[in-house]
Amino acid sequence: MADLPGYLHNCLQTGKLVVLAILVSGGIILQILACALYNNWWPMLTVIMYVLLPMPLMFFAGSDGYSLLSESGNSWVNATKFLAGASAIGSIAIPAILKHAGVISWGALAMELSSFFVFVLAIMFYIRMNNDDDYSFF
Repeated sequence: MADLPGYLHNCLQTGKLVVLAILVSGGIILQILACALYNNWWPMLTVIMYVLLPMPLMFFAGSDGYSLLSESGNSWVNATKFLAGASAIGSIAIPAILKHAGVISWGALAMELSSFFVFVLAIMFYIRMNNDDDYSFF
């Protein structure tokens, strides 16, 4: 990307932000539609997990994001990995448990799970975008 003109490089960076915003807003819309279309607001319980998911990463991992991807002997990093994994599993388990209990329908379950996967795709895109040297915040 070093040989691109400056205006084209800035346009590509803005496009990455736009794609990230579209993915996050699409996940939020799917989350709301899963509740509104079926007139049942129990699937909103997964929002708690979406809020809790980044908390251990922000508090325990620090600014070094690469420590999460490596095997580390640090107990705080291991606790962060465990809590983030438990929150991610909870994001899938809550709609599945609600469906098993007969509280939500198959359509709401499908929309909840697709919302989760759209959020995961947005997180993966953010991590990839943040790894670029030209666009890192740190």
